[in-house]
Amino acid sequence: MQEFLWILSTLSANDLLDILIVTLLFFGLSWLFRGTQAVPLFRGMLTIILALSLVAGVLQLQALGWLVTNSLAVLALAVPVIFQPELRRMLEQIGRGVFFVDRPAPESERVKIIEETCRAAERLSERRHGALIVLQRGSSLDEFIRTGVQLNSDYNAEILLTIFWPRTELHDGAVIVDGTGHIASAAAVLPLTASRNLPHPKMGTRHRAALGISEVSDAICIVVSEETGKISVTNGGRMFSRLELDRLRILLNALYSPRPGDNPSFWQRLRERFVASPPSTGASRETQP
Repeated sequence: MQEFLWILSTLSANDLLDILIVTLLFFGLSWLFRGTQAVPLFRGMLTIILALSLVAGVLQLQALGWLVTNSLAVLALAVPVIFQPELRRMLEQIGRGVFFVDRPAPESERVKIIEETCRAAERLSERRHGALIVLQRGSSLDEFIRTGVQLNSDYNAEILLTIFWPRTELHDGAVIVDGTGHIASAAAVLPLTASRNLPHPKMGTRHRAALGISEVSDAICIVVSEETGKISVTNGGRMFSRLELDRLRILLNALYSPRPGDNPSFWQRLRERFVASPPSTGASRETQP
């Protein structure tokens, strides 16, 4: 207690300013990295380092302690390489001044998106035109948006039918709808699922990509099979297959419609961003709603 009081008595205004700046720096980094794959990766690295340091300290293992201490310098050089996409995104957001404008689409816009998605999926299914539509939620999809042709257009069934027409240049890829309800990009490249427990062993690339994006984010992905015309939805590493139009609408209303707290206050959004947990990456499994 005396040591604590001594520390408080020796703190100067510059010390408090220094602590505040460092705190804001770490807070800003956690804010900007929210919703990216860097969060679980950084958490895993930090857990391993802390665990090894604890073991070396408790058991007095000098060799292990030396290894952990010297590996920190190597990690300092490796961080810019490992987190290159996230650092680039952070610098872009700083340059644009985009920090507190990440507002979700309003309820009326989400209802429109659900209806336009169902209308497009029905016609794509009848024509057996393959499609892959990703609806962004909380997780950032900027790194995947950049892989496609950026459009920033309104979202409606006619545009989707045009994009996924087999003879167009943009049909072979995913359409990503950003948090504002606009088509951010088309022909985007999505990560394939890493799970070996697939619903169907002969699942095609389009369905593997739909599962993949649901494993690394909380996005909702609607996929239409080019071979059978069947409609499926993925979310959280799960696949809901062979959906009729009514079931598709019910499922999208359950997953994508706004819930209480979707339009929180500034401080609520601040807290959610700071303590947000990474999306689930559990094994894929097929579900019949």
